[in-house]
Formats: sequence, structure tokens, C-alpha cells
Amino acid sequence: MMRQGIASRKAETALEWATKMAATGLQERIEGQGLKRQEALALATNALLDELLQAAREVREQGKGETISYSKKVFIPLTTLCRDYCSYCTFRKDPGQPGAHFMTPEEVLALAEEGQRAGCKEALFSLGDQPERIFPEAREFLRRQGYARTLDYLAAMCELVLERTGLLPHANPGVMDGAVLDKLKESNASVGLMLENVSLRLMRDGLPHANAPDKVPSLRLRTMEEAGKRAIAFTTGILIGIGETLEERVDSLLAIRTMHEKYGHIQEVIVQNFRAKPDIPMAQHAEPSLEEFLKTIAVARLILGPEMNVQAPPNLSYHDFPRLLDAGINDWGGISPVTKDFINPEAAWPQISRLRRETEAKGFVLRERLAVYPEFVGREGFLSPRVREKMNALAGPDGFANGKNSQG
Repeated sequence: MMRQGIASRKAETALEWATKMAATGLQERIEGQGLKRQEALALATNALLDELLQAAREVREQGKGETISYSKKVFIPLTTLCRDYCSYCTFRKDPGQPGAHFMTPEEVLALAEEGQRAGCKEALFSLGDQPERIFPEAREFLRRQGYARTLDYLAAMCELVLERTGLLPHANPGVMDGAVLDKLKESNASVGLMLENVSLRLMRDGLPHANAPDKVPSLRLRTMEEAGKRAIAFTTGILIGIGETLEERVDSLLAIRTMHEKYGHIQEVIVQNFRAKPDIPMAQHAEPSLEEFLKTIAVARLILGPEMNVQAPPNLSYHDFPRLLDAGINDWGGISPVTKDFINPEAAWPQISRLRRETEAKGFVLRERLAVYPEFVGREGFLSPRVREKMNALAGPDGFANGKNSQG
């Protein structure tokens, strides 16, 4: 329970919004349904940082107690070819550029086996969106492998890794239709797609999604909904600092909450901060400040409520990453002892030993989870029989990882 509540602290802040929010029962909504749009905007705009963070921590404590989780993963960049040209991305490549690559089945399996030997339990598949739609080189590679679409090749590689290594795949391939999700559910513990933002404005000329047809918000929301209809545990989130407004951030979080209220399948929400890199069109674009990032995470926690898993990637905050715990997160995301973060290659993950040390220093217990969160492990219908069989070897009675390595 919130010990004092934002309403009882209005005398300390002397802010006009506090009285107004108290009159509408803000504390009760935080403890129950979460913030409404205007309440969230008022808090994000006017609340003192310490007060906002305290509220977020209290809400987290209601649902998550003292547990902070992470997943030990191997990152499999299936292909860096992509038909989208997002202004902040260093992952995607055109054919012929340094780093442009489509992984063969042999390369996929070798990397997964390396992860298995290192104690990983999750195989995170990341890849560009539908490169065969614009690149003959992608179509030719897929033809040689016996596939017409990258998404079909992805499904086959997920099956290969699941059966040969016992690692639990988590595919993050971009926009997906229902038929693809049906196929991926057979071999994936969960799937993911960053919503990033619901704003169509960001697709205008000169803005980050102008040349990215797969970033149409309605397409991404439809993918989330199709996953919900199929009872697939789903990871999504927002990307902040790319030119969006505060209202667009809040609307994006509310869209995720609405989707989860309808289907109950959103397993985690990532709040990710933009980091400028020298070789992107947005190289000179200002990054969000740490205070702005912390406020956004806290507002996300208050919107999404105590039960949602809220994550912020530690490597993108560099040495400041322990402060993310102050904003209400309960998960660090995937940490790899084998591979770098291919999406943000300049930002090394903290070693798990340091992650544990910093987490415990703030009074929390660090637990290793699987590619599907504990609350979804035992839920009927969320895992295919093949995935459940492999998962049973890795999950303890409480749904967290049992400390044993995966076995093919």
C-alpha cells in the first residue's frame, strides 16, 4: 500500500495539480486501475521527481515485492537486412554494407550451443523486417534455404534451436500476421514487438519513421492483438527521446494497457531510451536526460499498475543503471554472457555479478527468469506442448529459472 499517497503530500509540494488529483481519487486509481490520461500528464509535467519515484516504488512493491528479475540469454541476429530505414537504428543494413548478413542454420545452431554451454536459457531472435520485399539478395538467400519469407525461415530456426539445444526461443521479428504467430507459438515461449509509439506524426518527412513502413502504429497494435487472441505471452514497450511529445508517450502506454486489459497477454513493458550514435541520421539528436527517463519509467509504472513487469535496459544507462530501480522497474531484461547487444553494440551489458551486487545494494533480491515470466509459466493455453516440455526442465516450482542448464 502507498504509505502516504500523493494526495497527502500536497502540502509539501504546494502544487495546484495535487489538490485536483486528490479530489479525483488518484491514490485509489494507482492502487487499482492505474492513472487516467490527464492524471498521468499532470504527474509527468508537475510532480517533483522524488515524489514521483516514491509513488512508483510503492506501486511496484504491491505487486513485485523485493524481487528483481533478469533473463540469461544468447542474442541471435538472424539477419541485419531490413526494409525499414529508422533514423536511430544501427542494426539494419543494406546488402553490401559492412555487417550485412543472413545467418545460416549452421551459424544459428553454433551460436545457440555456445549460449547453452554458458548457462543461457533464452534464445533471443532479432532481425530486420521483411527484407525480401525490397532486396533480391534476401530472396535468393531464402530460396537457397527453401523458404519464401524471412518469417518462415525464422520459425524454422526457432524450432531448430528449441529441439537441438533446449533453449527457449523469444522471437522479435517486427510486424507479424496471425498465421506467423500460430507457427511461432509452436516453438516460442514468448514473442515481442516494440510498439515504440502510437504517433503517426513520427512518420512524416524528416522524422524518425518516415521511411519505415512497418512502423505504422496500427500494424504494430494489430500484431499485439493477434498475439492476444492466440494467448501468446508478449513483450512490448516504448522508445523515448526520438521526437515524440509527452502526450504521445502517455498515449502509447495507455494503448498497451488497453490491449492487456482485453487479452491479459502482455508479459512485460520495456521503457527504452534513445542513445545517439555517430553513424545514424539522428547522430546530433539530443538524448533524453536521466531525470526525464526516470520520470517516464515512473509514470509507466503508475499507468500500468503493480502487476505488470516493467523493464529498462541497464546497458543504455551506462554507470547510472542502478538508479533505474528507483523508478519502479522490476526487471533488467535479457543479459548475455556470450553475445553483445547487436541493437546497441556500443553499450555493453553489465556483468551479472555486478548486476546482482548493485541490485542487492538497494535491498532487492535478483532472480533469474526464463523467456516467459513466472506468472505465465503455469497459465493454461500459453505454451505449446513442445515448449512446455522443454520449459519444465528449466523452471522451478515458482516459475523462475531453477538454476539448471538447458538440454536438447
